[in-house]
Parts: sequence; structure tokens; C-alpha cells
Amino acid sequence: MNLSSKVGEYLASIIIPVYRDWDDAAALLLELRGQARPDCQVILVDNDPDRENVPNDLPDPEMHCQIVPCTAPGSYAARNAGAQKAAGELLIFTDADCRPQPGWLDAHLNVERHEPVLSAGPVIVEPGPELNNWAIFDTVRGMRQEVFVRHGYAVTANLAVPRSVFEHLDGFDAKRLSGGDAEFCRRAVRAGFPLTLESSAVVLHPARNSWMGLATKARRIKGGQVTSGSAARRIVWFLRSLTPPVREMLAYVTSSYPFRWRLIACCVRLRLWFVEIKEVMNLLLFQKTVERR
Repeated sequence: MNLSSKVGEYLASIIIPVYRDWDDAAALLLELRGQARPDCQVILVDNDPDRENVPNDLPDPEMHCQIVPCTAPGSYAARNAGAQKAAGELLIFTDADCRPQPGWLDAHLNVERHEPVLSAGPVIVEPGPELNNWAIFDTVRGMRQEVFVRHGYAVTANLAVPRSVFEHLDGFDAKRLSGGDAEFCRRAVRAGFPLTLESSAVVLHPARNSWMGLATKARRIKGGQVTSGSAARRIVWFLRSLTPPVREMLAYVTSSYPFRWRLIACCVRLRLWFVEIKEVMNLLLFQKTVERR
């Protein structure tokens, strides 16, 4: 991947893909203002091919900020586009709807990197003011970054990657619409680059509070699992998809949330399982139809 010719101009580049959610992006920039450093930059990647809704009055994060266009679909293609324009030695990824907490940026910058190391920070899901069953489920499920890191991957809602590692691995798989962060991290670990958890680099993430939002995410993730990677891995994900999510629901049951929340989370998870099965069958039917043609 050919990255920016201005490499080294900044200590770090914060890369944020944005797909029409400019209100969230504006709130994120306000949060970053309190962490401003002259040796860091912010890159917003406009992933809307129409580019009709980019506001002219975004808050100044008090760090060099620019908007980069990316018409290719998907957040991983957008992150690659941001990395190509970035001039930082460290690439720090987060999402437009995240809220980095005080000390987040410094925590990633202070990670010991005598050798190239990827650092991931906690992502705390908050239910928000609209506390319905969907928000309760998403809060209980959470994004257990500490568990992900133990299994060798992390989510890009809170991930820092040395530029040298990103360039060596040729970035994210831009064809993926889901799961590209896990695939990238596993690729990095296999190549000998450690992944560590930096517990003081915290971001908050709002819980999804609609059934449509949860179902859309479930279909997107399941599609990424059963259509990407090696044939053996796709088969494994297909078989897993047919198995009830008992282990996941057991984690909900044994969590510290109120009993009512745990019960709601299990019920919603079962409903989403049927959404996933339907999505897998649709994908298989579509693939067979394509092959016949």
C-alpha cells in the first residue's frame, strides 16, 4: 500500500470513517478538542459516494483536521483511504459514534513500542436515554475488547496500529464489509506483531436502540463470516451459524447486569439467531444461483 509521502510529519493520525453520520462526527471532534496535540492530526473519511451532506461548520478539534473522500463501499476501504493520506507514525482508528474519554490519545501514544505493537483499548457500550429492550441487549452484549484481545483480535472502534505494521500487511481487506478488523489483527499476530490491551485508552459507544439496527448488524456480520476467508473457515462459520448461541447467552446470564436485563438479552439473542440463519440461507441460495449462471 502506498502511504502518504509526508510520513513522520505527525506522531499520530486519528482516522475516522464517516457514512452520513456527521452529527456524531461533530460530537466526536468536540471530545477530541480536550486531547489536542500539535503533533497529531485527525482524518475524517467521507464514505458517502454522493458527498452531498458534508457540513461546512464542523467543530475544530484543535488538531490538523482534513476530510478525505472514499467512494468505495465499506468502512475498511474508508480506513485504507484515510491511512493513505495520513502523515502520522501511528495510525489510531475509532468510529464516528464513539466518544474517546480523557487521556485516550495519550494512552495509545504512551504504549511501549520498542518493537511494533498494536494496542487496543476498552469499548464501553452505554444504553443511552432511550432504554428499550434493544438498547438493553446491546449493552449486555457489549464489545468485550479485553476478551477479543485474548483471542488475538480487536475492533477498530479503538485500535492503534504502527504505520510500519499497516504498510507491511497492506492495510485492511477492502472487500470486506464486516469483520475486517478481526481479520487484520489476526494477520498481524500471525506475522509476529503483538496485540496488547491498553486499559486506560477508553472510548464510549452508544447502544443500538432499534430492532432494525440490531438485525442489520447481525446480517452484515454473518455475511462477512460465511462469505470471506478460506473455504475451510467459511464452512466452520456456516456450521456455527446453525448452532444455538448457548455460550454467548451463558455469558449474559452470568454477567453482573440486573436479572431482567439478562433475560431480555437472551431473548433478543435468540431472535437474532433466526435472523442469522435466514441470512445464511439467503447467501447460500444466492451463491448457488450465481454458480448456475
